[in-house]
Amino acid sequence: MPKKLIKRFMPDHQTVREHRYLRFFGTILHDPNLFHLNRRSASGAFGVGVFVAFVPIPFQMVLSAALAVLFRVNLPISVALVWLTNPITMPPIFYFAYKVGAWILGTPTRALEFQVTAEWFMQELGAIWQPFLLGCFVVGTLCAAVSYFAIRGLWRLRIVRHWQRKKDERAARQDT
Repeated sequence: MPKKLIKRFMPDHQTVREHRYLRFFGTILHDPNLFHLNRRSASGAFGVGVFVAFVPIPFQMVLSAALAVLFRVNLPISVALVWLTNPITMPPIFYFAYKVGAWILGTPTRALEFQVTAEWFMQELGAIWQPFLLGCFVVGTLCAAVSYFAIRGLWRLRIVRHWQRKKDERAARQDT
C-alpha cells in the first residue's frame, strides 16, 4: 500500500513538533489529523507543498506548514515537498515560470546575463517581477492541481487493485 511506503520516509510527530522553525505553531501541531495518512490528507499535502514550492520567498517550509495546518492536510509531506525548488532546481524552474508569465502577458522575455551582485539582482527583478510572479502563480497552481488529482487517482487505483486481489484470493480459496 502507498501508505506503508510513505510512512517509512516520514519523520515522527515529535521531531516535527520540535523543529526549530515550526515551534512557533505551538499546540496547533499536536492535532493528530496533521499526521494522518489517507487519500485526502496525502493529496492535499501534495497540492499545498507543490504550490508553495513555486512561491519565490525564503522560508517556504513555514508557509507550507501554515497552509497544511489551515487545510488540515499531512504536515510532513507538505513541508518536504517545498524542496522541489532547491538551490539546484530553482533557476530552471523559476526561469520557466518567468517565460510562462511573459507569454501570458504578451511581453518579450529579456536576455539575462547573470551576475552575482545585489545591484544586478534588484535591477533585473524590478524589470521582470510582473511576468515572474504571474508565471510562478500559474505554474504553481497548475502543478499543484495536477499533483493533487494524480495522488488521489493513484491512491484510489492502488486501493481498487488491492480489493480486486483480495477478491480473487477469496474466490481461489473457495474453488479449492
